[in-house]
Amino acid sequence: MRADAARNLELLLTTGARMLAEDPAASIAAIAAEAGLDRRTVYRRFTSREELLSAVYQARLDAIEAAIDAARFHEAPVPEALHRYVQGIVRVNRTWPTDVSRMRSDPEIWARRQRAIEEVDRFIKRATIEGFLRAGLPARWPGSVLGSLLRLSTEDLSVLNDVQAADVIVGTFLRAFGTAKGAGPWR
Repeated sequence: MRADAARNLELLLTTGARMLAEDPAASIAAIAAEAGLDRRTVYRRFTSREELLSAVYQARLDAIEAAIDAARFHEAPVPEALHRYVQGIVRVNRTWPTDVSRMRSDPEIWARRQRAIEEVDRFIKRATIEGFLRAGLPARWPGSVLGSLLRLSTEDLSVLNDVQAADVIVGTFLRAFGTAKGAGPWR
């Protein structure tokens, strides 16, 4: 893909993500206009609103998977991996603020989302085994709370940059679920 076409596609998808988060009924024409693109150009790439929506979710999942990879869940020290992951997902949520529940309609997208959740759950299990998080908590509860804190990053922490928002989220998460070992510096 040419560089200008790639830039236009990313602009279209990020604009679409933002507009669909604000108005789930946003039309392709409205998204194209907001992105400063001709709607005919957009319709050549996406023949339906559903195709555009699917591309937005695929791009969001690509970004989530990249944040998980960058966190290095399996080899980085737990506090470092947690902070990297949170900072990456804050960025994802701010760039791709789409409603995740809409992903259920596409089995491939939903399966990718579930794999990402399972990867985070394995990391939380590792953090618990290594003594950074309290043992004996209800299954999936820490991961669910972390996900909720991350969703708030697009709203309540919008005045903070990604690193500052990650500091607040990690601090809140570790105060709720951490041990004395997990109370140390997060970065």
